[in-house]
Amino acid sequence: MNTRLYFHEIFAEHLTGPGHPERPDRMMAVATALEAEAFQHLDRTEAPEGSLESIYRCHPEDYVRKVAKAIPEEGLTRIDSDTIVSPKSFTAALHGVGAATAAVDDVVSGAAKNVFVASRPPGHHAEKATAMGFCLFNNAAIAARHAQAVHGLERVAIVDWDVHHGNGTQDIFWADQTVFYASTHQMPLYPGTGAKTETGAGNIVNAPLASGDGSEAFRAAMLERVLLALEAFRPDLVIISAGFDAHYRDPLANINLTEADFDWATGRLLDVADRHAGGRLVSLLEGGYDLRGLAVSSAAHVKRLMTG
Repeated sequence: MNTRLYFHEIFAEHLTGPGHPERPDRMMAVATALEAEAFQHLDRTEAPEGSLESIYRCHPEDYVRKVAKAIPEEGLTRIDSDTIVSPKSFTAALHGVGAATAAVDDVVSGAAKNVFVASRPPGHHAEKATAMGFCLFNNAAIAARHAQAVHGLERVAIVDWDVHHGNGTQDIFWADQTVFYASTHQMPLYPGTGAKTETGAGNIVNAPLASGDGSEAFRAAMLERVLLALEAFRPDLVIISAGFDAHYRDPLANINLTEADFDWATGRLLDVADRHAGGRLVSLLEGGYDLRGLAVSSAAHVKRLMTG
């Protein structure tokens, strides 16, 4: 089995306007990085359109209708101060959802050993009924619920190393012991959540980092808080919210990771998936706003997925 990549040209058609950090060039940076010779055996698959039913497992129908109604026929519309949509944004978001759920299907069926979904808009800030932080629908949460509803998996783990806390994922699973959510993130920083004391029903593990922290602090947080709790949870599936904005080049935060740190973290999560989940692992792109940092980090991440 190979590592599968989901991508679609529609992801570059979600327009956010000049100067917005979550821009179409992000997709081109990832795509170009994964065209290198090292990725010639990557199984490249077009992201399918997702179903509304899969979204409704995490977001109320009236919220989904509200997002759809906000999409302009032309130009740009602000949903909030950070979250901008354009005519193709809803379609792009549907394909992101479709890729996330198809990725779960792939690793459960054995069609792929693991999957990386390179999509936008990202998802981890989307709460049950609130679009924010560039996010419309929570792809990681939708993938987790799909795994449970469609495939009968009992325990799903989401590990989020985006530099911003995934308040949306935490909101959706706050009281649900069947889904484990762990996050490393800079704090204080947008969106202002993610303190160590935020533990939900015992299923939430936050490991905040301080401005200026680098590899040593990140790896310690992963080893001492995230991975220990993840091992105890014994997941049937591991989902990564793979944001690469903790890279030292990124303009939206001040954590000093390098691509080697993402490679290391990927390897540790693959090990957990091998021990407890039959190797089932799905990775979903979240943030990463310096194009060079995003390119080298996503390449290191996917290379580790391919080599195990």
